Amino acid sequence: MRAIWKGAIAFGLVSIPVRVFAATEQRSVSFVQVRRSDGSRIRYRRVAEADGAEVAYSDIAKGYPLASGEVVVLEDAELAELPLRTSREVEVVAFVPVAEIDPILYAKPYYLEPDPLGLKPYVLLREVLRRSERVALVKVALRGRESLAVIRVRDDVLVLHTTLWPDEVREPAFEVLGTAVEPADAEVAMAETLVAAMSGDFDPSQHTDHYREAVEVLIQAKVDGMETVTPPEAGESSEAVVDLMAALRASVEAARREAG
Repeated sequence: MRAIWKGAIAFGLVSIPVRVFAATEQRSVSFVQVRRSDGSRIRYRRVAEADGAEVAYSDIAKGYPLASGEVVVLEDAELAELPLRTSREVEVVAFVPVAEIDPILYAKPYYLEPDPLGLKPYVLLREVLRRSERVALVKVALRGRESLAVIRVRDDVLVLHTTLWPDEVREPAFEVLGTAVEPADAEVAMAETLVAAMSGDFDPSQHTDHYREAVEVLIQAKVDGMETVTPPEAGESSEAVVDLMAALRASVEAARREAG
């Protein structure tokens, strides 16, 4: 694994140097878009809306559109100079019961690896969280964006979970839920019996992604049956061909006028 961030947890007057690693990865089957007839890859280009010209990545900046139709252009250097204490520091703001955090707020988990010099305060924070059955509510800036996050204990590792800001959670405005419905006592009792019969311990290893397995079997069957295509080598773009034809046509017309 490669660290995506390096800084320190500010725990009162204690500083705990850590490195941050992504704790999860997607294992779904990845596809690319191709032309059905020959498997040629379909590429997307960054083009300017005004003239259709392709724009190099180095020439792209961030823009904030205004209601007037104008755009405020922001450079990465300007954003990097903004005061942001949490760019190199995980600031602990409170210790709260884990039950008070709505799971809908959780975004992405990261492992925190301690620097050897910070191992003792790292273990101290881990044990305090474990015994108090609380999590540390923190502020941190990852990938150029400040987030609320929580630090919790998983086995012997501290895990940082970024969370959404409260105004990023949509309100479920479902009118149908305002309809008065009252299940019968017998129905509730029967449902409780069903829940009891299906109750068990959470063990994610007992579950598999059947769709991913089916896709992998389908792909392997096509490989075994030699149902594959070799895409043609990339050639000049269609725009270049059109421009060349236009130039040749103009040249021919010019030559005819001179000869005529």
